[in-house]
Amino acid sequence: MRRKRQSNRRDIHNRVVLEKVLGITASSSSALTCDPNTGLVAYPAGCVIVILSPKKNKQTHIFNTSRKTFSALAFSQNGKYLVTGESGHMPCVRVWDVAERTQVAEVQCHKYGVACVSFSPNGSYIVSVGYQHDRTVSVWEWKKGTVIASNKVSSRVLAVSFSEDNSYFVTAGNRHVRFWYLDASKERRVNSTVPLIGRSGLLGEHQNSQFCGLACGCGSMASSTYCITHTGLLCQFNSNRQLDSWVDLKASYMHCLCSFETFVFCGCADGTVRVFSPQDLHYITTLHRPHCLGVDVSQGTQPGHLFGANPEAQYPDTLALTFDPVTRHLTCVYNDHSVYVWDVRDIRSVGKVYSALYHSGCVWSVETYPELEDSSAACLSPGSFLTCSSDNTIRLWKRDSGHGLRHNLYSQVLTVTDIVRIVYVDDDTQYLKAEAEKAEGASQDGKSGIRVLGISPDGQHLAAGDRSGNLRIFGLQFMDELQKIEAHDSEVLCLAFSPTETGMHLLASASRDRLIHIFDMENKCNLVQTVYDHSASITAIKFTELCMVSCGADKSIYFRSAEKTSEGLNFSRSHHIVEKSTLYDMDLDATRTHTAIACQDRNVRVYNVQSGKMKKCFKGSLNDDGTLLKVQLDPSGMFLATSCSDKNICIFDYESGECVATLFGHSEIVTGMKFSQDCRHLITHLTFKINNFAYYTGSWFQSSLHSMNIVPLCQAVVYVLGLFTLIFVFIRWLKMHFIFLILTKLNNQITSNKYFPKMVIVILGSSYRDDLCLCSFF
Repeated sequence: MRRKRQSNRRDIHNRVVLEKVLGITASSSSALTCDPNTGLVAYPAGCVIVILSPKKNKQTHIFNTSRKTFSALAFSQNGKYLVTGESGHMPCVRVWDVAERTQVAEVQCHKYGVACVSFSPNGSYIVSVGYQHDRTVSVWEWKKGTVIASNKVSSRVLAVSFSEDNSYFVTAGNRHVRFWYLDASKERRVNSTVPLIGRSGLLGEHQNSQFCGLACGCGSMASSTYCITHTGLLCQFNSNRQLDSWVDLKASYMHCLCSFETFVFCGCADGTVRVFSPQDLHYITTLHRPHCLGVDVSQGTQPGHLFGANPEAQYPDTLALTFDPVTRHLTCVYNDHSVYVWDVRDIRSVGKVYSALYHSGCVWSVETYPELEDSSAACLSPGSFLTCSSDNTIRLWKRDSGHGLRHNLYSQVLTVTDIVRIVYVDDDTQYLKAEAEKAEGASQDGKSGIRVLGISPDGQHLAAGDRSGNLRIFGLQFMDELQKIEAHDSEVLCLAFSPTETGMHLLASASRDRLIHIFDMENKCNLVQTVYDHSASITAIKFTELCMVSCGADKSIYFRSAEKTSEGLNFSRSHHIVEKSTLYDMDLDATRTHTAIACQDRNVRVYNVQSGKMKKCFKGSLNDDGTLLKVQLDPSGMFLATSCSDKNICIFDYESGECVATLFGHSEIVTGMKFSQDCRHLITHLTFKINNFAYYTGSWFQSSLHSMNIVPLCQAVVYVLGLFTLIFVFIRWLKMHFIFLILTKLNNQITSNKYFPKMVIVILGSSYRDDLCLCSFF
């Protein structure tokens, strides 16, 4: 048995691989690129680069071991290398071998983040541009790892492009189009970095425009440079840096641009992509728009549904474009985090090669569909899972072999995860749009959307709690909303259904308002009981056959036993445990007799549900920094997964507490995990910045403040400041009390002066800030 367990540990460590990433963090064409030789498309998903083959619908991945978010990337002309930039403090520009997926070079020449990167056409040089507060443009000879030229820019740069002959490159941004000449810079270089020689473009009347897209010409138009402005102008510069001509794109807003010998593609608002001739900026055509916001994905099997005209429909904006000259595929990324690859070989008859629809907001929860004894009663197919997000949607995904499935126009169905259904909780489609112009490196999280999901054990109902405290019940057969309950005053943090063995159909919801509501699902979700035990936010709640267990930020664990009374079912407290650290998450083992709890001190504590006694305690993280946020046991009960604020996921042998694998891939803290029912996959997600989730084959799938030890430092500073504040207030109180006693004594002695007491009363009635005035009075 011991040999078998050890072999299982070795196997699972070798078989843990990232299989699929469902999400994208590209917000401009600087973070989207394609290999001009193979047609592979690369884009960032947190600290993972996804390299996608649109025809095969397969992904490979490159991991950033620094855990920093990728912000920009570009392929070399031969497709062998990929250069990336990242965000965060002291970021690096890295070069990767695409075939081996290994890093071959890096340089650190920026302070706050990298906005754009690009290879020179001959592959010898790389140009990188820093974020707005960095404002540095650097050129480096990447094979030697040295920066050969650098300079500062006075405004924010949004795009960079190399000329076809390698002699210069162009940057564009806010009131900025500048031509940088490499030959002049190299002539001045001896053995050190020299100033990069640049000349501003002659903008004329467009000198105050914001240029958001840029592309140098190629072929017969190699001497031209094309730019677009946010206001909707396509501009052409000649070899003398003069603005030769421009054309109005007749769009409310512009975002991106890419060009080729025969076409210039301009990405506009409302999903519009206009095509122009690079020779004379003559208008050619407008490509098909993607799906409309609020589309019914389940109807995507019908021909013509994608291109159906609806004058009242709203469409996502086009954020990023990249063109493959070999296959003539145009890849578009839209601001609802959807990805389309269009076949533009015949510009008059454009077809769709690939598409994927991802969450456009923070992903808050994931739930897998349970395996039922009676498969005929199942509403969803095996392997299905659901996710919810702050974009006010609940999405149903299915991982199947693809046999017997109809092709969906909105997402591929080829032996991989496919989106089956999107439930729109709100009619307001603006939540589906992610902001295109948000601060560089900043994350945004509103108070909208669905916070937590729960699936009933019989597989018939889905419960969803939102961030306003509402509880919704859906039927899984048709994904229709059956009931809405205004349950809590604050966001719902956790949901739990009672197991089928109890013979009852109960639903418990817990919130930040410190309350637990128990509803009877068989009686129109009538309220059975409200529990008031906790004094802080409730972070987890679970049902066993006869008990209900909850834990929260008040460091308490409550074990409650179910009792039948004359008034109905009642849960009364049987045990109360108080720990020394905050309790963030909880899960039950396969036998439902023990509960594993993730604690702030990075320990996993296991308690007996019946006795309330701790059975064991082991370290849930290999690092000494951070906090355990989530814990999840696989259905077999053999392995336990934890996520920590150091951006790592650890998988432990549940019996021995030994760590068998350490995984990473998210660039922020992982706030949710779920094992698949077959114990072969672990689906993970996070809330901030990345807006995506991933699942790993084998068993698996991160906040930078904790990893940098800033949180303990901030806490210490707050404590010291609080102590000094108390001392200061106490001294001021003593000072005022002493002065008051002196004035009272003088007031009693000088009774003959009738004006003096009135003056004292006036001064004592002023604020404590006037004590200097009072002292000077004496």
